Parts: sequence; structure tokens; C-alpha cells
Amino acid sequence: MSAKRWVLAARPDGLPKPSDFRAEMLDLPPLKDGEALIRISHASVDPGMRGRLTGDSYAPALGLGETVESAGIGEVVTSRTAKLPEGALVTGGFGWTTHAISDGRGVQMLDPSVFGGRVRPTAAIGVMGVPGLTAYFGLSDLGQPKGGETLLVSSAAGPVGATALQIGRLLGLKTIGIAGGGAKRNYVLDEIRADACIDYKAQSDLAEAIRREAPDGVDIFFDNVGGEQLDAAILNMKPGGRIVISGQVSEYNAAVPRGIRWVTPFITKRLRMAGLVVYDYRKRFPEAQARIAAWINDGSLSYREDIIEGFEALPAAFIGLFNHENLGRRLVKF
Repeated sequence: MSAKRWVLAARPDGLPKPSDFRAEMLDLPPLKDGEALIRISHASVDPGMRGRLTGDSYAPALGLGETVESAGIGEVVTSRTAKLPEGALVTGGFGWTTHAISDGRGVQMLDPSVFGGRVRPTAAIGVMGVPGLTAYFGLSDLGQPKGGETLLVSSAAGPVGATALQIGRLLGLKTIGIAGGGAKRNYVLDEIRADACIDYKAQSDLAEAIRREAPDGVDIFFDNVGGEQLDAAILNMKPGGRIVISGQVSEYNAAVPRGIRWVTPFITKRLRMAGLVVYDYRKRFPEAQARIAAWINDGSLSYREDIIEGFEALPAAFIGLFNHENLGRRLVKF
């Protein structure tokens, strides 16, 4: 049995290029007792992976020649373990590969009673996976929301930002998004049902635009972008405001990060800023997934997927994230 996979061919310098990745055939060994063969149907492309292509990040750097890592959905096609019965749909960190052999560690079977109807199987690597869980724990644990407060979210049309806005609405917050372009702004207003959304591409002064939408200030800023958007938010925070750092997509390809320019408000307004790696909450994943699934099923929370067809499209789909091509969770279907 052979698998196709994408490996890291060169460390990106700035924006990744197609030549930074290489497609290979990989011969798989025969199955041993206690193992199963999984055929992958969908893989994720994640902007947060960018740092590990160049150096150490929240995990060690990906090695040259190693399979590019990502979450995936697959079906067990042959099994020699009761943990993974044939025909089961599963999710795990399979990477950019068409097939994987697993002994069950790190692989989760999808419960048909949960993943059906409005909760599609691909939600396991989207709104019910790392993006949705990041929004859930980042807002609830680090944001410490209280009803009536004002929540501002950057990259509001992305899978993390859109989920954070909706959870904020469900918790009784005033919700304001920042997104780029009219289509994304309309999505945030019409589907995500935020109270307001700022098209940063149409603003000459983003800090002033935030001030117009939140004249009394911002209690919680959920940041996925960094850079100028983070600075504009800092200038609009209320005393005691909380800043949740989920991602810094504007910084990932920069040789020298722009960083924060406005630091004094952290003193004068007693602000707090904290980041998170969602895997620190692994033991609480079932709690969050059950709550998110209930919100989806009762129509309180929606999610959108941007699915690209074809295994060969993986590098281009990943690179396109940094050109703001996607609307919703970007996945590649094999």
C-alpha cells in the first residue's frame, strides 16, 4: 500500500511559496496487530502552522522532509484493532497525506449521534475542533466575559473569530467584528449576527472607526491578527480590559515583527493580555464540544466551510490563507 503526502521541502522566507513543499509517494508497511489503515478524506490548512515551518513555535519546528502536519478526517478501511473498527469515521493529526496507519493514539472516532445533520463530520476539524475550541476557551477563560460588556474580534470572518463573536452574543455581550472587504463584513453582520462590523480596508483610521462603534470602550479584544489592529484596539480598551491573543496572522511572514506600539495604556488602564494554546485545555474538550454542538443544533451558532477540491491543491490552499482568500474554515477534500 502506498500513500501520497506533502512534505516540507524548504523553510519559507516570508510568504510561503509552492516550491517550499514537495509531493512524494510513501510505501506503507504491512498492518500489525493493534493497528488500522485510515483513508484521509479532508485535511485542514491552518495559518497558525506557519511559524513551525521556519522554527520552533508552540511545538518544535517541522523537519525538512517531514509530512506537513494538520488535522484531518478519515475512514478506517482495514483494521486489526477493536479501537478502530472498519468503516468508522475518525479525526486526528494525520497531516497532508492520503493514508495513515494508526494504533489509535491521538485518534478519535466520530460519534454518529453527534456528527450528523447540522453538525457535519468536517466540523470535527473546524468549529468542533481547534478553531472552535480556541474561540470557546479563549473567550470564556481568558476573556472572562460578563453580560452587557463589549467584545471586539479581529479576523471576524475567519473560523476562530466568527465562533468567538457568536459565543459572545450567546453570553450577552455587545459584539463588534473587524473584517476585510464588503463580502466578509456582510457575512459577519448577516450570518454571524454581530451588532457591528468594521471593514478595516475601508478605514483610514482604524482606531477612530472602533471608537465610533464602541464609544464607551472595549472590555474584551479577541485578537487573531496583531500588528496595527492590535494597536488600534489597545487605544480603545476600557479600564480593566482583557486582550486575548489567539493568533497573529499579520506577523507570521514578517522577518521582523511589527510588534506593539502602544504600551502605556496597559499601565494607565490596568489592561491584561494573555495568549493560549488550545491543547492546554485538552481534558475539557468534551465539555466545550457538547456545548458547541447544542448551539449548532438549536440554530444559535452557525459555521461556514471553504472546501477546496483535490489533494494537489494543499500548498496553494495554505498559501491563500495569507492572501485573505478564505471565508470560513478552509479545508481540502481529497
